[in-house]
This record gives sequence, C-alpha cells and structure tokens, in this order.
Amino acid sequence: MLPVPDRFILQFDRALRTVFAPAASRRPYPDEGLPEAELSEAEKRHAAGLMRVNHSGEVCAQALYQGQALTARNPEAQRALLEASDEETEHLAWCERRLVDLGSRKSLLNPLWYTGSFAIGVLAGALGDRWNLGFLAETERQVEGHLDGHLRRLPEQDAKSRAIVEQMKADEIRHAETAIAHGGAELPLPVKLAMQLTSKLMTQATYRL
Repeated sequence: MLPVPDRFILQFDRALRTVFAPAASRRPYPDEGLPEAELSEAEKRHAAGLMRVNHSGEVCAQALYQGQALTARNPEAQRALLEASDEETEHLAWCERRLVDLGSRKSLLNPLWYTGSFAIGVLAGALGDRWNLGFLAETERQVEGHLDGHLRRLPEQDAKSRAIVEQMKADEIRHAETAIAHGGAELPLPVKLAMQLTSKLMTQATYRL
C-alpha cells in the first residue's frame, strides 16, 4: 500500500479529473446505435435536468468511494470500493455525452458536491470496514431508487437516456450486492434518513444548476 502522503496526492489528482476533465468509458456506451428521439424543447430541458442530476450523483459517488478507499483498513474492502469507483467513472462518461447530445451542460455545483462527499467518505472509512461497506451498499440502494424515479419521469420516447439509466441501475445493484457480500453492515435508520435528505437537497439544486 502506498504511503499516506502519496495516496492523498493521487486522490487530489483523481478529484481534479473527476470534476473538470472529460470522463472515458471502457465499455460501449449503452445508448450506442439507438436513434435520437423527437423531443420538444421542454422535454429536452427536462431530460437534461435529470441527466445532470445523474451526472452529479456519479461525481458524489466517485468522491465517496475515493474517500472511503483512502481510509479503508481491509485490502478487500479497498479493492471493492475502487472497483465501484472505476465503474462510476464510466457512468460519468455516459451522462456527460448525453448532456452534450441534449444541448446542455454539467452542474456548476460539482466541485461543492465532490468536496462534501469526499469528506463523508473519509469519515465512513474511518469508522471501520463493516460500516464503510454498509455505507457503500446503502448509497447504491438509494441511487437505484433515484434512477427508478428518473425512468418514470424521462420522456417515454427518449430511448437513449433510458438505456443509460437502465445500465447505471444494473451496475448500482451489483455494487450494493458486492458490498454486502464483503461484510457490509446495515446502517441505522437515522443515518439512512440523513442520507435521503442530503440527496434530496442535492437533486433539487442540481436539476437547475
């Protein structure tokens, strides 16, 4: 394992690339080959708002998992967190390209979301690997719920956005299952409720900004 100062330098580099650099995907884009739907301007704005929320959610996930991996004690837990983080990078790439296709942009608040989520991740990791992995599992469950809601709210004909959200949802379910398999603990109800409230505030702000 790298010395702590080197790990912090690497995390700072990851932060800059997550927030400011274009993301890349090793897997094919889920919407590849699907036709662009006829959308009204209002439908485009709405779809873009939802995809911007999804993109910012992935920025938060990157920060959380990187913070958690930084303070994880168990190499297996750290590996699970970094693997989840790598796939979230692909989600960033998918959402970024879809936002461009819809004539929109990423959230202006992403640096704020990254900083706050990274701090929460470091704290979660410091509590021990069971709680660390439990936090990962609960985060993924809540993200899955958000994605379900977005599938209901996206324009019915927007097959490209839907394909991206469907694949993201499948990945989040798998990440949660992996965290539980590695010994993740069930979080107390007040912690879950606090996570839901924070997510709701982030969603409302990011949809517009």
